[in-house]
Amino acid sequence: MLSVLDLFRVGLGPSSSHTVGPMRIAKRFLREARKSGHLASANRIEVELQGSLALTGIGHGTDKAVILGLLGFDPETAEPDEAEAAFHQAVTSKSLHVAGQSDIRFNPVSDILYRGDVVPELHPNGMVLRLFGADGSDAPSFTRVYYSTGGGFISSARRLARPAKDDVIEDQGRSPFSFGSAAELLALCETTPMAIDALILANEDERRDREKTYAQIDLITDTMLACIERGLQTEGILPGGLEVQRRAPDLYRKLKAGAGVNEREALFDWLNVYAMAVNEENAAGGRVVTAPTNGAAGILPAVLRHYCCDDEGVPIRSKARRFLFVSGGIGLLYKQRASISGAEMGCQGEVGVACSMAAGGLAAVWGASPAQCLAAAEIGMEHNLGLTCDPVGGLVQIPCIERNAIGTVKAVNAARLALHQSGAGKVSLDQVIETMRQTGLDMSSKYKETSEGGLAVNVVEC
Repeated sequence: MLSVLDLFRVGLGPSSSHTVGPMRIAKRFLREARKSGHLASANRIEVELQGSLALTGIGHGTDKAVILGLLGFDPETAEPDEAEAAFHQAVTSKSLHVAGQSDIRFNPVSDILYRGDVVPELHPNGMVLRLFGADGSDAPSFTRVYYSTGGGFISSARRLARPAKDDVIEDQGRSPFSFGSAAELLALCETTPMAIDALILANEDERRDREKTYAQIDLITDTMLACIERGLQTEGILPGGLEVQRRAPDLYRKLKAGAGVNEREALFDWLNVYAMAVNEENAAGGRVVTAPTNGAAGILPAVLRHYCCDDEGVPIRSKARRFLFVSGGIGLLYKQRASISGAEMGCQGEVGVACSMAAGGLAAVWGASPAQCLAAAEIGMEHNLGLTCDPVGGLVQIPCIERNAIGTVKAVNAARLALHQSGAGKVSLDQVIETMRQTGLDMSSKYKETSEGGLAVNVVEC
């Protein structure tokens, strides 16, 4: 069992696997190099991006993330303006100021290698970092291989290659209510008897004091809502060259002025504007919450803002906590049984999973039983199966921003359908997760965050 707080990470856009993960990897590499004693004698660093990290790395800001990580920035605490200034200083000086060290040579043009031709052995997002000593030798003095496995999660090659007993990673938290499937989760809810959010909270109690858990989940809520507010107020053109105009502020002004308020479809507009606000912020490199990834970061906040806040946008803590605990519990099933990486599963593993999570969480807020919550999650994924990841220009903009808006509306509808459902559905959540996994494995790599197929090649970049 992972913690739901592992799933919801605060970080900078535009991608959890291509930005947050590489930043954490770079920082970890320096920590390991320092511990081994090799950093003190190093005078150059080389970074090799492999697979999807190379093919869409520039559009996803992976180069910047790597540099920030090597400078010691952490994605959860980095301030965007400060990070931007430090990045430009490093690029201009062609060196990295590493704490406790003299500056290390690093030219992003020659020292970041984009190896899209390399198919990494253990995961599509491979990353090799090398230190070179002052002796001028062509052989690196220290090398490590890592993988960015989606949602900001990272792993060393040694850890990822380690055999797991019965294909299950040991529960480091020793959760009292450990579950490896939706069926096991539902059985626990029936035998305890506990609601899903209460069961998840009991597992979190084994990791930390309950008040600390509440404080952290409330911080996640507040960060999501703050991201929405920034996105609703910030206008302009998104970076990257596609000249995509931010649309959320204009739509928000129209809604505030009362345009279309008497239309039944106005609900769609409110859900759309909240989701798009988040993903426009993400595309601009703003602070977002992986939910479960940056590319799908708009769906949960949009549902939370519309259904777990009062008319002024102030969160109703009891609703927001229930929503995130249940959503997080469902997200853990996808992370543990399949993947939340677009480079492995396509966008079904990002927007599809977020839609499923939000549907189950909203059903819980509406008073659904555990079985109905899982049914909502199943519906949310069933109708996202096969969704490809084909970002135009390697940027998390087209179709990602609108796709989050559509995924939000789907999530709400999935929750409604589950509440009206009588009896058990014909398809279980476990079955749909396994179907997503198999579909992802069968999907051509050109549809999995490589920008080598789909809209990425059929839309002319301007």
